Amino acid sequence: MIAPEECRSMTEVRAGVDEIDEKIVALLGTRFRFMEAAARIKPRREDVRDEVRKAAVIDHVRRAAAAAGVPTELAANLYDMLIEGSIAYEFEKFDAR
Repeated sequence: MIAPEECRSMTEVRAGVDEIDEKIVALLGTRFRFMEAAARIKPRREDVRDEVRKAAVIDHVRRAAAAAGVPTELAANLYDMLIEGSIAYEFEKFDAR
């Protein structure tokens, strides 16, 4: 993959975006395996939803986004959706055990 600053065509831009998206999805797969681990480790179903942890993760993402030059509110909104999906997934795994 070439650096974004070196792109000279939309074909190069799209190829770079596609490659990054594949990496993001692979990382999401790993993140969801951690949710499976959490569902296995947590002793009680009510432990699955942790609003304090959710707020801490979103705060961490805001700081990481700012450091990376990513719009912070966009990152926070994406992570809010990701966390809610992760909680639903974790409930599903918890209930299946």
